[in-house]
Amino acid sequence: MKKVLIVFYSEKGSTQKMAIEISNGVNSISGVEAVIRTVPVKEEEENNIANENDFIYATLEDVNTCDAMIIGSPTHFGNMSSHLKFFLEKLTTVWFNGGLEGKPGGVFTSSNSIHGGQETTLITMMIPLLHLGMIICGLPYSEKTLNKTLTGGTPYGPSHVEANQSNNLSEDEIKLCKLLGKRIASLIVK
Repeated sequence: MKKVLIVFYSEKGSTQKMAIEISNGVNSISGVEAVIRTVPVKEEEENNIANENDFIYATLEDVNTCDAMIIGSPTHFGNMSSHLKFFLEKLTTVWFNGGLEGKPGGVFTSSNSIHGGQETTLITMMIPLLHLGMIICGLPYSEKTLNKTLTGGTPYGPSHVEANQSNNLSEDEIKLCKLLGKRIASLIVK
């Protein structure tokens, strides 16, 4: 069974909901399973299970054994959270050994406002994946939802906008999350 590792950090639950929808897209492809992991808030919590969501923290073994990886974070001033960045910065041995070279990668984000910096966050999350040798997969405009969405969604990856302080994903956002999971899963079974 091929594995797509989905690593995320979530503060209010939106990014976590996106990770779950992406995993639904991954799991819709025969022969592929999603492995969802989160990252700790503090380094010393590394070996524990995350408090509120029962997701295990991502490990080096998770990264070394995946066939593709998708990462997600809330938007912080147009960048990923420091928690996800800290996790990525610990992947030096993976980079040195070429452990993710040639494997598909993708990104997703959420923010409080439509102009919160989602696109720059998605692009800055791609940079470490490119350094790790991954092949970036986004969302094509042939997906009509990308052209009509009034909430989140970009060609760089799915996004969510917390309109009216709601962390509920719109139907368009759910569809785009599933599409990213499905596209990346399809790439590893070809």
